[in-house]
Amino acid sequence: MQTRKKLMAVAISLVVLVAGTSVFAQEASCADCHNDTTLITGKATAFAGSMHATGTAYGRGTSAGCAGCHSGGGFSDMVAAGLTPDTVEAGDPTPTRQDCRACHQVHTTYTGADWALETTAPVMLYALADAGSDAIYDGGKGNLCVNCHQPRRAIAAPDAEGMINVNSSHWGPHHGPQSAMLLGMGGASAEGEISGHALMVEDTCVACHLGANMNHDFEPTTAACTECHDGAKSFDIEGVQTEVAAMIDEVAELLKAKGLLDEEGEPVVGLYPAAEASALWDYIFISIEDGSLGVHNPAYTKALLEAAKAALQ
Repeated sequence: MQTRKKLMAVAISLVVLVAGTSVFAQEASCADCHNDTTLITGKATAFAGSMHATGTAYGRGTSAGCAGCHSGGGFSDMVAAGLTPDTVEAGDPTPTRQDCRACHQVHTTYTGADWALETTAPVMLYALADAGSDAIYDGGKGNLCVNCHQPRRAIAAPDAEGMINVNSSHWGPHHGPQSAMLLGMGGASAEGEISGHALMVEDTCVACHLGANMNHDFEPTTAACTECHDGAKSFDIEGVQTEVAAMIDEVAELLKAKGLLDEEGEPVVGLYPAAEASALWDYIFISIEDGSLGVHNPAYTKALLEAAKAALQ
């Protein structure tokens, strides 16, 4: 037994020395995280119920075009290499969910500093880079999220006849364009302005979706709203979500009537006048991809839906 303990001690020492830390530092610092509190287990329990933990989209991480966002390991590799999702050149052969190691510097220093985020650098929304500095998202800790929560593409310019090709049932900005919505960008039918949630909320995504308690199920609570919206009981502040939901339903019916949307709510492949294709793009952007029912940017959301209705009537 004593021999086994000695061998384990030597093994731990070697691991720590390779990491550039002394054994004594290791012994003194492990308890920063591994202690008798629920520091780790509490976060892990909450995370286990989140979409990042329960979804199956990580399986797409074997593809180079998907690995940067769909695999936790692929995300870490992408950030370390200074790449963007569209410049990742290889898939992850063993993709993982976006777990603790994707976001945090786990077991880098073997101290509490390992809770640090992988990156908080401002993010250029690469699909909208033609807009220059307006397409730079700088929202504190929320910048980590925006590496993936940005559109993968902008709507194509009309052809010489003023038509736009809806070339796939997956047509649109692709999943997670919330950062563009916050900046008042990425839509096709109207111009927008940056949202107060991007201007006035420190750490943006993190402040609302994790809150003061850093709840890792990522579900926002009204407690995060009350600092600015006194007495808020729901996210439907001043009826914005109710209004936007009704507008979305109206645009959906108009798109179906025009043949751009099928009865299941999927885009119909075809060549359409630019104004109608733009209305479809904005419907997908708001209803399917952003998913906040106007919370992220009420004014921009309503402006896009109003323009979409006008184009379809």
